[in-house]
Amino acid sequence: MLSVEETIAGTEAAQIPKQRGESLLETAVRYAEERHWDVFPGTWLEAVDGVQRCSCGDAACAVPGAHPAREDWATQATGSVTVARRMWQRQPTASILLPTGRTFDAISVPETAGFLALARMERMESTLGPVTLTPDRRMQFFVLPGASVKVPELVRKLGWTPSSLDLIALGEGSYVAGPPTRYGSSGAVQWACRPTPANRWLPDAEELISPLAYACGRDR
Repeated sequence: MLSVEETIAGTEAAQIPKQRGESLLETAVRYAEERHWDVFPGTWLEAVDGVQRCSCGDAACAVPGAHPAREDWATQATGSVTVARRMWQRQPTASILLPTGRTFDAISVPETAGFLALARMERMESTLGPVTLTPDRRMQFFVLPGASVKVPELVRKLGWTPSSLDLIALGEGSYVAGPPTRYGSSGAVQWACRPTPANRWLPDAEELISPLAYACGRDR
């Protein structure tokens, strides 16, 4: 099984977009321009008495600085470079959130299961899309839209009940946080598998569900 460091280091080449040295504004614009992903700004972190707090004002916020700032966030999301630039110019430290159910869906699994699945997919020479690793120890595998509808039945065909696995398909009405968005003091979202020219065409959920379900079953 690959370690976190090995997997992330092994996917550094031909990264799109680059992150180090870039502002959140520049990164959000690159997502819209180079990947044609819709983006929208979420909450941000504010220093309160030396402590990083979420701009939402909830001291007990579960994902400080990494959730929508507005209830109508779905209508705010845009694939326009010009609009994205304008939104982050208003709030340069806002998190970068990516709505699912549009250009991609995401399959979310625990980090331990995610890396087990990645190792197995590498042996199988599976086609992978981008994969994020979040500070709350989850991984999101980007797949073609429609996964949220088909994943439960795919899991059943493999002999599992959907409720028995910690495997969640995110589609319309959901979102993921894009790197380098930070979760309070927990750290930043990273790429486990970076967006590259080679993975511009996303896999279908059916191509990844077997190793992901197997890994989640082992991780229970």
